[in-house]
Amino acid sequence: MTSDDQTTTREGDAAINVSHLKDIAKKDLVDALNSVNGAKTLVLDASLAGPLGLVTEVSLLKHHGVDKMFWLEPGPLTSPTTNIVYLCRPLIKHVKIIADQIKRHSTESRNHTYTMLLVPRISTLVSRILEEEGVLGDVTISSYNLQFIPIADDVLSLEHDNAFKELWVDGDESVLFDSAQALGTLQKLYGSFPRIRLSMLLTRQTNHQPDASAEALLAGTAKFDSLIVLDRRVDMITPLLTQLTYEGLMDELIGIKNSHVEVPASLLTPPAPGPSNPPAASTSQPATTPAVVPVKKEQKKKHHLTTATDPLFAELRDLNFSSVGRKLNTVARRLDEDYKTNLQTKTVAQLRDFVGKLGGLQTEHQALRLHTGLSEILVSSTRTDIFNKSLEVQQNLLASYEVSAQITAIEELIAQGADMEIVVRLLCLASITSGGIKAKTLENLKREVLQSYGYNLLPLLLSLASPSMAMLLPNPLPPTPHSSTTAKYPFSSLRKSLRLLIDDNPDARDEVENDISFTYSGYAPISVRLVQCVAQKGGVISNPAEKEKAVNENNGLSVGKVQAHPIVGWKGFEDVVAVIPGETVDIVQNISEPASNLPSITSLLHPREQTTTTVVFFLGGCTYTEIAAIRWVGRQNRGRKFLIATTGIISGASIIDGIAGVSKSAGPKISGSIQ
Repeated sequence: MTSDDQTTTREGDAAINVSHLKDIAKKDLVDALNSVNGAKTLVLDASLAGPLGLVTEVSLLKHHGVDKMFWLEPGPLTSPTTNIVYLCRPLIKHVKIIADQIKRHSTESRNHTYTMLLVPRISTLVSRILEEEGVLGDVTISSYNLQFIPIADDVLSLEHDNAFKELWVDGDESVLFDSAQALGTLQKLYGSFPRIRLSMLLTRQTNHQPDASAEALLAGTAKFDSLIVLDRRVDMITPLLTQLTYEGLMDELIGIKNSHVEVPASLLTPPAPGPSNPPAASTSQPATTPAVVPVKKEQKKKHHLTTATDPLFAELRDLNFSSVGRKLNTVARRLDEDYKTNLQTKTVAQLRDFVGKLGGLQTEHQALRLHTGLSEILVSSTRTDIFNKSLEVQQNLLASYEVSAQITAIEELIAQGADMEIVVRLLCLASITSGGIKAKTLENLKREVLQSYGYNLLPLLLSLASPSMAMLLPNPLPPTPHSSTTAKYPFSSLRKSLRLLIDDNPDARDEVENDISFTYSGYAPISVRLVQCVAQKGGVISNPAEKEKAVNENNGLSVGKVQAHPIVGWKGFEDVVAVIPGETVDIVQNISEPASNLPSITSLLHPREQTTTTVVFFLGGCTYTEIAAIRWVGRQNRGRKFLIATTGIISGASIIDGIAGVSKSAGPKISGSIQ
């Protein structure tokens, strides 16, 4: 199997029809708006604009009475309507702004009615603050229960950007409750999880009676075989590494926010059809690099990365970036041949067929231009000295090769002016993989970071060294008041037991491409290896490429996909799980299925043809490369599909920025304008 074949996701590969969740989110928003009669002014929390843009558009809001829209920000609010609706997360800073605007209106003798729609649920803290501000009686408090948002056919996200920081830096467990509610909703809509690995909070949620309206909307349409929940802290190494898949590298170097990416406006301009304007990727280009498209500094536009309108993206997103150029050139050659063949039409019928195909060719042509342009932007970034030195340090640290030399290289990166996120990620990676950095060396490195990037980063360094994070620790570890030592991450033992490293050399290239390690050019994400421990045990013990090779040498015939084995928990990998920090919870639920969900006679006669769905939930966020790796696992077996759920999409940079309080550009607005 080639890397191109590995990473192509077809529409039919989706685990369940998650588009229903988008319909529910849209319906709930409409119902919340309709609860306020008449024209209304919507005041929106900017952090919700991106998530809402994935489920609705401005035209729908206007159709349901929204006359004007404003961002929720400090200062006076001039509303053209008497009804004002605030849509925001239940944060103290937001409630203070709302209370101030209400009090301003009261002093100006303005007669308004106020409604607060809190996402995803009502908070007692909000009522308490409003009461302290003296405006509780002036506001109607309700909720808009925005839960999982489909960001791909097989990926659901709460789009909660700060979940990691809130959980393990601030100690705020609200997102844990929200996650449990969202997973509970999945059970109500699609069927129960027979086996769960999460805290008891989820089991308390599942004991609640299903919501009648939700059940009326959807009957159980899929059968889950298990829910695997991964606390992000069980694998902090993976997000610290530079992602090497197309979508992951795009997130690293350009930035993807709520499934949108900012691109030069020229890349979104449809090209003129015909042979006079051939596809952007030249067939004369080397197979290993995409064609060069000159990109000048110009106005940028937000573009929604979705396979619904861009099938080429489905073929590219999970590829290791080294294979993207070959794929683009293949598509370019095929399009060029299609144009030439169709232009040689002679009869009226042939011409009619060509005209019918022209729209599809133009769409493919435009997608090729876009991704060739994006690839060229990525190529220019990957050729910098800082990028390559960072990648080399990462690979050496994963192999525990001359750790002291890697520390020296990190100091050189500081001197070269590398981004703060790159330096801190490498320091944390060195600490986790090596069991800590020598105390004196670490203090010197911290001093250099503060002097080079600002003393405002001191809280960041303190948080990374806290017991809850344990990402930047000295070696030896100092004793703490409550225990003599803080546990080190057992990377060395996991590297062997989980087969994390595979040599990325020409002789082992097939082995890398036939393993989840293709996502990092020879390194297998620990998180996805743990998923394999539950759902594809053979993939952890040995490489599927070796089995394929043995089959070919034996009789030249491939056995194809292997039937997925039943979920039996961590059996066979108890020792591996025991050394990983944190508690492992394995719960078997007693499920009483309704008559409509009982197995049919057909399913009993042909049990091997039944397909189940395994849900993998990342508490604290997951990366695009982990998604790509799980998709790869799903394609190796018959009878099991994966549905990936997460609190949000993360990268090493977003984790560091979130803890440091560094704000990045806002995500996409709802389709339409904020007036």
